[in-house]
Amino acid sequence: MMILDHLAVAAETLDEGVQYVEDALGVSMQPGGKHPRYGTHNMLLGLGDIYLEVIAPDPDAAPFDGPRWFGLDRFSGPPRLANWICKTDFFEPIAGPPVALTRGNLSWRITVPADGSLPYGGAFPTQIKWAPGTHHPASRLSDSGCSLIGLTVSHPDRGLAGLVETDDPRLEQTVGPLGLSARIQTPKGVRILS
Repeated sequence: MMILDHLAVAAETLDEGVQYVEDALGVSMQPGGKHPRYGTHNMLLGLGDIYLEVIAPDPDAAPFDGPRWFGLDRFSGPPRLANWICKTDFFEPIAGPPVALTRGNLSWRITVPADGSLPYGGAFPTQIKWAPGTHHPASRLSDSGCSLIGLTVSHPDRGLAGLVETDDPRLEQTVGPLGLSARIQTPKGVRILS
């Protein structure tokens, strides 16, 4: 069983990604941090029990060995909802091998395919397991007044629809063109991120 942990908007630059989310939802994002292992940085937004991150290549990152995660080496175009991340105790091989990471007092293991791509183009979630004693990032963020109503994950492969087992009623897995769409309750009404 997997539990929805957070959503990721990918962008060519962090400024572009933050602008996209803030324009779409009408709220301000909060500082995140840097990921030296993958040469990226992010900004965050609390969505109640989960959170949203905008992630992009960090132009100030030191050289590192290997591809960036979240498919960012191949990413182009406007910012978009590119990935969903689920907590699990049992990592699925199709999600990639788990990599141990730390930042400040956060410690976690997260699946990253060797080429940095997203499993099934983002239709299968990246998997994460927070270390015992780590306070989930959503609990550290100030209340944005936003919450996730629903997440639709679409993929043309019928075998993939329903592959992820979760009891989260907000998740809908469908057959169709590849894509993610999140319905988010905001202080200004329901908005869509896709």
